[in-house]
Amino acid sequence: MKKLDFFDEDGEKAEFYCLEETRLGGKNYLLVTDSEEDEDGECYILVDTSVDGDDEAKYSFVEDDEELEAVGKVFAALLEDDDTELEMR
Repeated sequence: MKKLDFFDEDGEKAEFYCLEETRLGGKNYLLVTDSEEDEDGECYILVDTSVDGDDEAKYSFVEDDEELEAVGKVFAALLEDDDTELEMR
């Protein structure tokens, strides 16, 4: 699993592990977890919010319920053949 380091506006570091990525509606999405192990971890869907000319990709948590549900279904289908189970809340 690929480890990703994210930094918030205050420079605080958060580590996530990428489970899957996809592109939907012209946007890039990442499905990440806070646990490197196969144990239960929290999953999050992030969307790339960077614009042309940005040196690095910028991601934020998907908060819109409709967008979250639509992208969650795509990730669930992508992980269907994997041992990973997604529980949408």
